[in-house]
This record gives sequence, structure tokens and C-alpha cells, in this order.
Amino acid sequence: MKEDAAWYRWDGPRLVLQLLIQPRSSHNAFCEVHDGRLKIRLTAPPAEGAANRGLIEFLADQFAVAKSRVDLIRGASGRQKTVVIDHPAKLPAALDIRPAT
Repeated sequence: MKEDAAWYRWDGPRLVLQLLIQPRSSHNAFCEVHDGRLKIRLTAPPAEGAANRGLIEFLADQFAVAKSRVDLIRGASGRQKTVVIDHPAKLPAALDIRPAT
């Protein structure tokens, strides 16, 4: 899944993710890398911030952190988003993310 790993980087203990979101999907899931961004499918609709809330909940669960440690720093109103996860407790095996050095 790595595909050059341009979609993630470490900033100290913080993991920065470049994402492409597909709302109103049949299930929440990590998908392929598309144009340097990891595609994530979400069941939540894009209206009234529901997709952003769904994204934060999904990432918090996948990286085993509290929702307060997932910060949407760019793209709140679009499909392309940048998210920071502070001290992820788990790195999902499907993503093949290298631990911070």
C-alpha cells in the first residue's frame, strides 16, 4: 500500500496524513493511494461536518488513540484533507507505515 509513502510523514511523535475522502460509502475503509493521498471511504455523508467527525472517529479507532489526539488541520470543507495523529498507539498493518525513528 505504501506507494512511495508520500501520503504520510512523521513530525516528531506526530503522524501527518494526506488523505482523499469518499463520503457516503457502504463501509469505512482504507483504500489505495491516489495522487499522493491515501483514499479513505466513509459511510458518513459530507453534510454539516458529519464526514469530518466520521473520519476522526475512524482514524482514532484505527490508530488506537483518543479522538482528541486526531486533528484535522487542512481541508475541513473539501475531500482532500490533512490530518495529524498525536502519538499513535498502533499503526494499522494494512497501511505499512514505518514507525518514527
